Amino acid sequence: MRKLFFDIETIPAEDDKHEVLRGIHAKKKEDGKKVKEEEEFIADTSFNGAFGRIACLSYAIDDEPVKTFCGDERKILEDFWELAKQVDLFVGFNVMDFDLRFIYQRSMILGIRPSKELSFARYQKFPIYDVLCEWVKWAYPKKGTLHELAIAFGFPSSKEGEIEGKDVAQAFKDGRIKEISEYCEKDVEVTRKIYKRMVFEEK
Repeated sequence: MRKLFFDIETIPAEDDKHEVLRGIHAKKKEDGKKVKEEEEFIADTSFNGAFGRIACLSYAIDDEPVKTFCGDERKILEDFWELAKQVDLFVGFNVMDFDLRFIYQRSMILGIRPSKELSFARYQKFPIYDVLCEWVKWAYPKKGTLHELAIAFGFPSSKEGEIEGKDVAQAFKDGRIKEISEYCEKDVEVTRKIYKRMVFEEK
């Protein structure tokens, strides 16, 4: 069974979507819904597959070195789905509720047909192994971060470098793609180590 370990870094909507988003924000306020300030509302689209974008996607197959797709989002997704044809198990941290869902959403928005239709059925370890879900044994709310698990298992944390998730949007604006990629790759590496410990492949 071939395993794909992966992680994505996402960024807010492009500037040409901001006017539309301001309209959505205004409508929510008009309807009496509790919403964040406009600037923060737009920034939070980095967590929303309808408008946010994938800045990079890092991955490793089995024990191979970690690599990264970055640049044009459409190409990132096309390359990911081509890669998906080669693997059986998709492994990541919180991928059920974020990374993999975001990948599917962006694929639909951009008209890119997935090469596989993966089941998101809960309480299963195949074809998706979500490290966070398995760590908490599907308890909700899901408590735990990749940083905390890395420390608990005795691994160097990927969250102790110059860039963290909260810094990605600004780093992307600044053109620091290499740093974003390196951060994403570290997430994949520590996720792979934690997974191996959780399934008792390594002591």
